[in-house]
This record gives sequence, structure tokens and C-alpha cells, in this order.
Amino acid sequence: MNLAVIGNGNIVQSALSALKPLKGITVQAICVRPQSIAKGEEIQKEYDIPRLFTDYDTLLNDPDIDFVYIGIVNLLHYAYTKKALLAGKNVILEKPSCIHASEIKELAQIAVERHLYLFEAVTFLHNTFFETVRQTLAKIGNIKIVQCNFSKYSSRYKQYLSGNVHPVFDPKFAGGTLLDLNIYNINFVVSLFGMPEKTVYFPVKGHNGIDTSGIAVLSYPTFVAECTGAKDSDSPGFMQIQGENGWIKIEGAPDNFKALHLCINNKLETTSLITERHRMADEFTDFLTIYEHDDFDRMRYYLGISINVCTVAEACLDYVKF
Repeated sequence: MNLAVIGNGNIVQSALSALKPLKGITVQAICVRPQSIAKGEEIQKEYDIPRLFTDYDTLLNDPDIDFVYIGIVNLLHYAYTKKALLAGKNVILEKPSCIHASEIKELAQIAVERHLYLFEAVTFLHNTFFETVRQTLAKIGNIKIVQCNFSKYSSRYKQYLSGNVHPVFDPKFAGGTLLDLNIYNINFVVSLFGMPEKTVYFPVKGHNGIDTSGIAVLSYPTFVAECTGAKDSDSPGFMQIQGENGWIKIEGAPDNFKALHLCINNKLETTSLITERHRMADEFTDFLTIYEHDDFDRMRYYLGISINVCTVAEACLDYVKF
């Protein structure tokens, strides 16, 4: 897999750190905006990337690149991904996939029609412990309550309060907590249980109408899921599923899972999730395996999750109304 990374933000640098020790994926290039060329050169040197582009179209015309990793502001995900797919490139797209479900559906259709690979980068969906959670669900009996919390006080929140608004807090760039942190919680619930019957979002809005925190409530026929996300306050992260015969709890936030607790009929088992392996390594390894084995059905399975999650997130955004 010959990969080009698009962007120069924190998530791109995290991805490059994860990719560095992996075999089978070669980072061939990085593409940044002309005004960010100094930062691009710094990243290029640090990660020993052969080429630096400041024009996206030129990069897409390079025959030596078969995959692009898109780690830019949310609002541009759709346009950049569509352009890459139409240029014949496979795409790894940072979450959230898109702002509107119609957009990710269109991108999925283009990918399928052209037999191109399109992945949304949601870390824990590709961790082995997540499959353990899925397989254990039946053992805890009928599900009654699901709770998730990913709250992380943003390093940019004080600047936001003073009027210095970064993209992550800017409605013009589709910022906000829902699409940044709470999207992980929604992924967790929807990937395990499918589409809810009803979705309601209770946002806490900042001075420009952005959701600095909020709670999404996803209603299913026999249980309710509560997804809490915050960038204006802190809390220990967790994901918890309660059933009639027991419970499952993942301790820690998606960027720092610590332990998996399984309690069935009052018998508790705990597995450490602390590892030296980079938190993003498993997803890239999985993408590579799917690509090398031409497992198109597996790719379509993940795209189905992306479409469902985007549909739920879009329903939540109706309650923000910037």
C-alpha cells in the first residue's frame, strides 16, 4: 500500500506515528495547503516522507500513490474523498465520514462501482477486544441500558471562550463535540446494535451556537443508549452495557482504553487493554489486510456502519441548528 497523507494537524501526526513501524504500508507523500508548507516540511523531515505536495490535484495524478489518508477539517471530508475516488484512488477517511448521510452514501456507491476501497478510520472497531464484546453480548442477557462517555477538556477551549475560535469549535467547519468525540460513542452503539428507532440530542451550546458538549439518546425497542461527549469539561471515559444477567464495561476513553470488565452472573473478569502498540495501529493493519486479500465484502460491511452512524449523527445535528 503506497499512501499519501492529506493534512498537517494532530490526527495526521498521530497516524504517521502509528504507520512508522508497520510493514506493508509506505508513506510516499504528504499534501498540505500552500500556507502550511513550513509545517509540511517539518512533518516531512520528521517522518522521512519522500515527497511534499501543496496541490491536491497534482498528488491525485501521481500513479505511484494508490491510497490517500484524509485527516482534514470535517467539512472537507466529502469533497476531498469524492475527488480522490474519481481519480481512482483508494481512501482512508478520518471520522466523521461526512456531515450528511447522503454524502457518505454517494461516496460508498462510487467506491463500490469502481471497486475502490473506502474506509472510515474509527480505531476501536478494529481492535480485537471489540469482537470480544460483540461475542459476549448474548451472555449478559436482554440489554437494558447502554452508557458511553468520552469527555476531554479541549486545549483550545479557553481560547474559544476568549473569542479565538479554532475549526474544532467553528460551525463553518462542522466542528463541535458531537462530530469529534461523541461520534465514537455513536459508533460503539450503532455498530453493536444497528439503527435506533429514535434519536434525540441535548447539546450544551457555546457563544457561537456550537455544541461544546452534549448527550445523544438513542432509543431501541427494549433498551436506551446514552452517549455523552464533552470538550468543555473532563470525565473518566467508559462504555458500558447492562443486561439482565450481567454487564460489560470498557474503562477509559477511545484514545486511551485501560481495561475490559465482564461480569456475568456476579462473576467478574478483567482484561487489561493497556498496550505499547499505537492506538491507531490496529485499524491500519486491518485496512491493509482487507486490501491485500481483496475482501470487498468486509469493506462494504464497514461502509454500512459508516452510513448508519452518519445518519444518526445527522439526526443529532438537527438539534444543534447553528
